[in-house]
Amino acid sequence: MFATTSTTIPVTHHRTATVEGLEIFYREAGPADAPVVVLLHGFPSSSHMYRNLIPALADRYRVIAPDLPGFGLSAMPPREAFEYSFAKFAAIVDGLLQQLGADRYALYVMDYGAPTGFRLALEHPERVAALITQNGNAYEDGLLAFWDPIKALWADNSKAHRDALRPFMTLEITKFQYVDGVKDISRLDPAAWLYDQLFLDRPGNVEIQLDLFYDYRNNVALYPRFQEFFRTHRPPTLIAWGANDSIFPADGARAFLRDLPDAELHLLDSGHFAFEDKADEIVPLIRDFLARHLPA
Repeated sequence: MFATTSTTIPVTHHRTATVEGLEIFYREAGPADAPVVVLLHGFPSSSHMYRNLIPALADRYRVIAPDLPGFGLSAMPPREAFEYSFAKFAAIVDGLLQQLGADRYALYVMDYGAPTGFRLALEHPERVAALITQNGNAYEDGLLAFWDPIKALWADNSKAHRDALRPFMTLEITKFQYVDGVKDISRLDPAAWLYDQLFLDRPGNVEIQLDLFYDYRNNVALYPRFQEFFRTHRPPTLIAWGANDSIFPADGARAFLRDLPDAELHLLDSGHFAFEDKADEIVPLIRDFLARHLPA
């Protein structure tokens, strides 16, 4: 799978940094002086979802993939002591990147990584050298039937609406997010959804995730500003999207072309976590794209 320039597969380092008093876990690989690629994960995953992508890029690039607070191996402070919001996530990632001296980078965003990364772009548009979105939404076109119970929560953050969403944190739904829309499930590593579920099952985490479901409404409110950023700054953009995704359907991918007409759109025969079964297609797309827009 790896098309590297040597016979040595790059080493991934597993590190932690303290950002705003929190221990933030991140994976890092590649030459310290190479162009930076930042990988931002989705729900309910962590930087673990990039375990195969990191070495596929790190021969040419410095790759940084953090775990957001409450996800993976980063700190999970109680919700009474920490504001679980996408604005806070963007601030934490920004703080980490500043510590690491990453002042210009390509952003790879997926699911929750999209509103986190796009908030970074609004804050520091000059730092975004290129954009890769893999089922990372920024348009209401991508919020169809799957989102109806979450939209009900946005309208009324009641116990009844929160309780209706608790099944979203079960192993059944976690696995569904990986397998739905995938034609050859043997390509999927079951450890992926089991790893995610391990962290979802921590005491207190379900309430944290429900808080984030509610806060997601603030991302939708920012969609016009995200879209204005696309139109104004025109970052080189690669869209590699699982076309069978029922969470963020393909209409959300096509919508980017309204504001980024030069974006490269690839709809893959896959689902939400498209990289899990289509790495052999996505890695060459990314390497070719970055070679043209973020030369090593």
